[in-house]
Amino acid sequence: MSFRPFTSESYARDDRLEAWRDVLAAVGLQPASASAFDDGHATASHRNAAGVALTRIAAGSQGIAPLPQSGEGLPIVLLPIEDGAMLRQGGSHRIVPVGHLLLLPRQGDWSLMFQRDMRAIILSVTAEARHGRLIGRPIASEARVVAPAGFADVFSRLLDATSRTLETLSDLEWAAIAQSLVDLLLTLAHQSTSPASEVAGTATQAATLHRICQTIERNLDNPELAPSRVAQAEGISERYLQKLFEGVGDNFSHYVRERRLQRAWSDLSNPAEAHRSISEIAYRYGFSDSAHFSRAFRHRFGLPPREFRQQEAERAAPSSIAAGQRGWPQEALAQLRTHQPSSVGRNIAAGTPTPAQEGKCEGRPAHHHLSVDASRVHWGYFSRTLAPQAEINSGDTITIETLTQHASDDPDRMIAGDPGAESVFGWSKQRKNVDRRGAGPMDASVFGRGAGEGFGVHICTGPIAVKDAQPGDVLEVRILDIAPRPSGNPHYEGRVFGSSVAAWWGYHYNEFLAGPKPREAVTIYEIFHDETPHARALYSYRWEPQTDPFGVVHTTYDYPGIPVAPGSVRRRHAVLDGIRIPLRPHFGVIAVAPRELDFVDSVPPSYFGGNLDNWRLGKGATVYLPVSVPGALLSVGDPHAAQGDGELSGTAIECSMTGTFQVILHKKGNLAGQPFADLSYPLIETATDWVLTGFSHPNYLAEFGAQGQSEVYATSSLDLAMKDAFRKMRRFLMNIKGLTEDEAIALMSAAVDFGVTQVVDGNWGVHAILSKRLFEDVATSP
Repeated sequence: MSFRPFTSESYARDDRLEAWRDVLAAVGLQPASASAFDDGHATASHRNAAGVALTRIAAGSQGIAPLPQSGEGLPIVLLPIEDGAMLRQGGSHRIVPVGHLLLLPRQGDWSLMFQRDMRAIILSVTAEARHGRLIGRPIASEARVVAPAGFADVFSRLLDATSRTLETLSDLEWAAIAQSLVDLLLTLAHQSTSPASEVAGTATQAATLHRICQTIERNLDNPELAPSRVAQAEGISERYLQKLFEGVGDNFSHYVRERRLQRAWSDLSNPAEAHRSISEIAYRYGFSDSAHFSRAFRHRFGLPPREFRQQEAERAAPSSIAAGQRGWPQEALAQLRTHQPSSVGRNIAAGTPTPAQEGKCEGRPAHHHLSVDASRVHWGYFSRTLAPQAEINSGDTITIETLTQHASDDPDRMIAGDPGAESVFGWSKQRKNVDRRGAGPMDASVFGRGAGEGFGVHICTGPIAVKDAQPGDVLEVRILDIAPRPSGNPHYEGRVFGSSVAAWWGYHYNEFLAGPKPREAVTIYEIFHDETPHARALYSYRWEPQTDPFGVVHTTYDYPGIPVAPGSVRRRHAVLDGIRIPLRPHFGVIAVAPRELDFVDSVPPSYFGGNLDNWRLGKGATVYLPVSVPGALLSVGDPHAAQGDGELSGTAIECSMTGTFQVILHKKGNLAGQPFADLSYPLIETATDWVLTGFSHPNYLAEFGAQGQSEVYATSSLDLAMKDAFRKMRRFLMNIKGLTEDEAIALMSAAVDFGVTQVVDGNWGVHAILSKRLFEDVATSP
């Protein structure tokens, strides 16, 4: 018996297809010949016993088919855990709803297409697991779809629960569950009678019905959708259309109503759709009357839409949630007004602010300057839909002003008198200059903190579009200079300040020795740039409930940019007295836009960069980022004056800074032989080292899908991050440096330094440092 994890991060791009074939073969499947394998991020958890193999898979859009093999066996069981699966069998096609079991023959003319992402649980039971027992009847040669009711529902729930705990089950526990799965599958196979057909009539009729269903799916938002219009579009009579539906035990009106309600059900239980109110979801699926939708939904599912959202959130949420929830909780399913998408193609021409350019000559790199104000930042989230604030060419340099979100910890020193900071932090009883702060719902319907709910906290300047950048390219971002932003207050002219918060999301929070327990503390620093640049603490205070200008009380540090009034806290001086903290100026956030969602929490880092919080990203360093959307959409923020590895208390010394960068685009076709070839993660280069970034979940958005921005907070660990850093370093040494696997492992143990990057950003980080000196005598080394 064995548990075997799989991640595409372990393999070079050219090796991933073969590795993925092995994953599918372990459960009797193979990539469908007609489908292109998605070589993006993929993960699988697999465990096997004698004749039993169970796998939980998350991968990109693709098709699968049976792996040719001799002998009989029980059907392969596949449970889709997201919508988008389409079963093709003979000449027919069928949409497989999420939660329905598929019993798939080990041979035959069938394939399963996952039109969006492939997320499924797969059980394979071969003859070895039956221990000589007779099945009792021949295994059906056709694929069958079993609805989640009765015995099948019990079986599905056991599959789901087991697949989530594969790694933690003892061998004895796994053996017992594996045998139970065999027995249950035998019973299910006996219960499932051989179906005459999964669809009505002949292959031609099936194809017609499939086209009709596709037409309906495309027009669910049309309240005037009627059988006569669909029939006319297909060139058939309305009577024949109804007959096709009768052949599968349904009728047009019921099918349309059911699909609308099911799609609404799916959106209401999906955190990724939290940007839509209940009314918007109703209108989206053709319900022009919200009250009618609410009644229909309640009649179908037993609860009104709003109560259903709350129930699903409570059911899916962890049993214990901190008073201050960071990031998207499972219950973040309330209404949210979104920005309208803006494409790169209509950025600057459509009136996007253009930064100042200096010395631009035809054919020569230009220099740009992007100042900071409320119109040029996005606070607490990344988005592929943001309109760029600048467009630059490869090789151009750009100066970017950034602000720390912690400037409001001492507004007098870090906001007052600074036009840019006053613009961004501006907040009165009447309006807030930057309303959205985080990727959460705009109506603050989860915790009531404020627009965006603080599900993401960093003030990011940008984004910046890079001309001709396309998915598959690599963006090289060189940090040429970093300068602190002095106070704009005449009383502190020329002086620089920063803040550090020991917050509720810190690693220490449940480990206090003295009271009060728990507590949050803010320390304000002055930054000195003399012969030995350093920071000294000025004073600290414990967080007391703060009332924001809109009247919301914040008992914890749960929403960014709350202005702390001097009289509302008790300042403690002589803090860290006599201690000088050496500066490590760097940017905590350097990111390109992720491809998966329109609003992504800025806290957890991932393949797109983001909140890396690695102090090595200072002056003279370079970070390479894989481009995922046209234009790349580069953003910079979260400036730090100093930080230790781990960032234990929750923050660094946060200090507004201005950086100058050179941005170089490396096209996909020219990556061969480069150290950043085959890049699927942020790669840092310094004058002396290569620094590889490992995460608990290297691409949590792809791994967890719609639940990603919640699951990443609940499941991260240093063990997972260390494994990812190891896998990436092994891959780098083998594919970039040309070592064998044994050589790579030997070198890692002897000379590679692994360190904890951070344990506070949701997706915990471990970095691996490879000294360039190791390869000084290797002439072919990049």
